Amino acid sequence: MDGEGFFVVLIVLVVFGSIASLVLGPIWFKERTKRSAHQLIAQALEKGQNLDPAIMQRLTESIEVQQKSPRKTLGSAVVLLALAGGFVGASSLDGAIDSDDGMIRAAFIMGALGLAFLVLALVDYATKKKEA
Repeated sequence: MDGEGFFVVLIVLVVFGSIASLVLGPIWFKERTKRSAHQLIAQALEKGQNLDPAIMQRLTESIEVQQKSPRKTLGSAVVLLALAGGFVGASSLDGAIDSDDGMIRAAFIMGALGLAFLVLALVDYATKKKEA
């Protein structure tokens, strides 16, 4: 492998590694927090302490609210559209966009998914306004 190929591989690894850390880092910290809360509740129950039902209800409600958030869907749309733009930009670094380029295909797929998430987020916001 020549020096130029090494730097290309290094740049690709850095880019995808940073994206993976940005996506997986918060998920890992959230799971670690949930695990520690579960252990704390289990220890309290083992010691025979009574748990306040309001606390248990708040814990379960916060999980349901996070899963149904249209803001999370909108965030996914923005990330996918930004990645699609990044792939188009990376593809055009060579000078001209070739229709046979795999980066353009990946950008098209990510862009289509981003648009689908955007439509879903808009529908979620519209239905939330009607329910309220």
